[in-house]
Formats: sequence, C-alpha cells, structure tokens
Amino acid sequence: MTDTKLRPQPGLTMALDYGPLVVFFLAYKFTDVFVGTLIFMAAVTAAVIISKLLLGRVSPMLWLSAILVVGFGGLTLYLHDERFIQIKPTVIYGLLSALLFAGVLTGRPLLKYLLEAAYEGLSERGWMLLSRNWAFWFAAMAVANEVLRATLSFDAWLTAKVWGVTIATLVFGAANVPMLMKHGLGDDPAPIPPEG
Repeated sequence: MTDTKLRPQPGLTMALDYGPLVVFFLAYKFTDVFVGTLIFMAAVTAAVIISKLLLGRVSPMLWLSAILVVGFGGLTLYLHDERFIQIKPTVIYGLLSALLFAGVLTGRPLLKYLLEAAYEGLSERGWMLLSRNWAFWFAAMAVANEVLRATLSFDAWLTAKVWGVTIATLVFGAANVPMLMKHGLGDDPAPIPPEG
C-alpha cells in the first residue's frame, strides 16, 4: 500500500499556520471579537485536523498555536474579555524565544528539529545562527505585541497583527537568506558512490 500523505509544502504549511489568523481577522470584521474568537478556535482546530490528514503530522508550531488559541480563546469567551486573545501572541513569542535561547546556550539549534528538512544543506553553524536570530526576533515580537496591545484599539491591534507582523516576519525571514546561503543552504549533498 502506498503512502498517500503529501510531503510538506511551503504554501500548504503557510496556509495552515496563517489561515486561521486571516479567518479570525475576517470574522471579527464582519461580526465582533467574541464570534471572531470562536471562529478562530474552530479554524485552528480545522488546521490541525487538515495537517494530520494531508501531511500525516502536525508541526510543533501548529500544535503550540492551537493549544494557546483554544486556551486563551476560551478565556476570552468565558470572561468576555478580549485582552486574553491579545495576550496569546506574547505568550507564543515569549515561549519560542526562551526555547530557542535555551537551545543556543546549550549548543542545540532547536529550529533544526522544528523545521526539519526546510533548510536542506544548512550546516550546524548555520542552524545555530538561525536559531539565535529567531530567538531575538521572537523576543522583539513579544515586546512589540505588548506595546501594540497597550497603545492601540483592538481593531488597530488586529490589523497590525495580521498584516504588519506577517509582512515583517516574511521580511525578517528573507533577510536571513544570505547568512543561510553562506552556511550551506541549498548545497547539494555529496553524492553516494555506487556499490560494487
């Protein structure tokens, strides 16, 4: 019997990671924060199920996001307080930053285990630098989320979160590419000599 699961594809992975956030943004715009939060919780749960069905697995990042969306979303609905759904990104960014810094300090590039084969050919040094860079990025994003949450209306905060943070994260990721290329990204592995 052949395996019908798809290999991880960047477009599908991005849709599973960012799709629920876009759904939340649209639901909020057409309803309110509480209906939007309920739909957000359903969308992230659907993303987990789709990932499992299509890819045969759920990434650690999607699991973390789903757990926190359902947890903080549940608090938002139960306490009827939108601040809880706003705190979720700070918690995610803070946890990711702490984990990546812990890995760097102990000599283990944790992004290598999270992203698996996404950066084929990348050297151990490249993985360490990438983990360090993202640790700093996530720490900065946690602080930025708290500043935005404290200074903007919910509507402005959500717009900044969906569009501004997403674009900034893509730009930051692209800014790492020269360093990644310097450390082996995309290099062909050494060919395996034929037997015999």
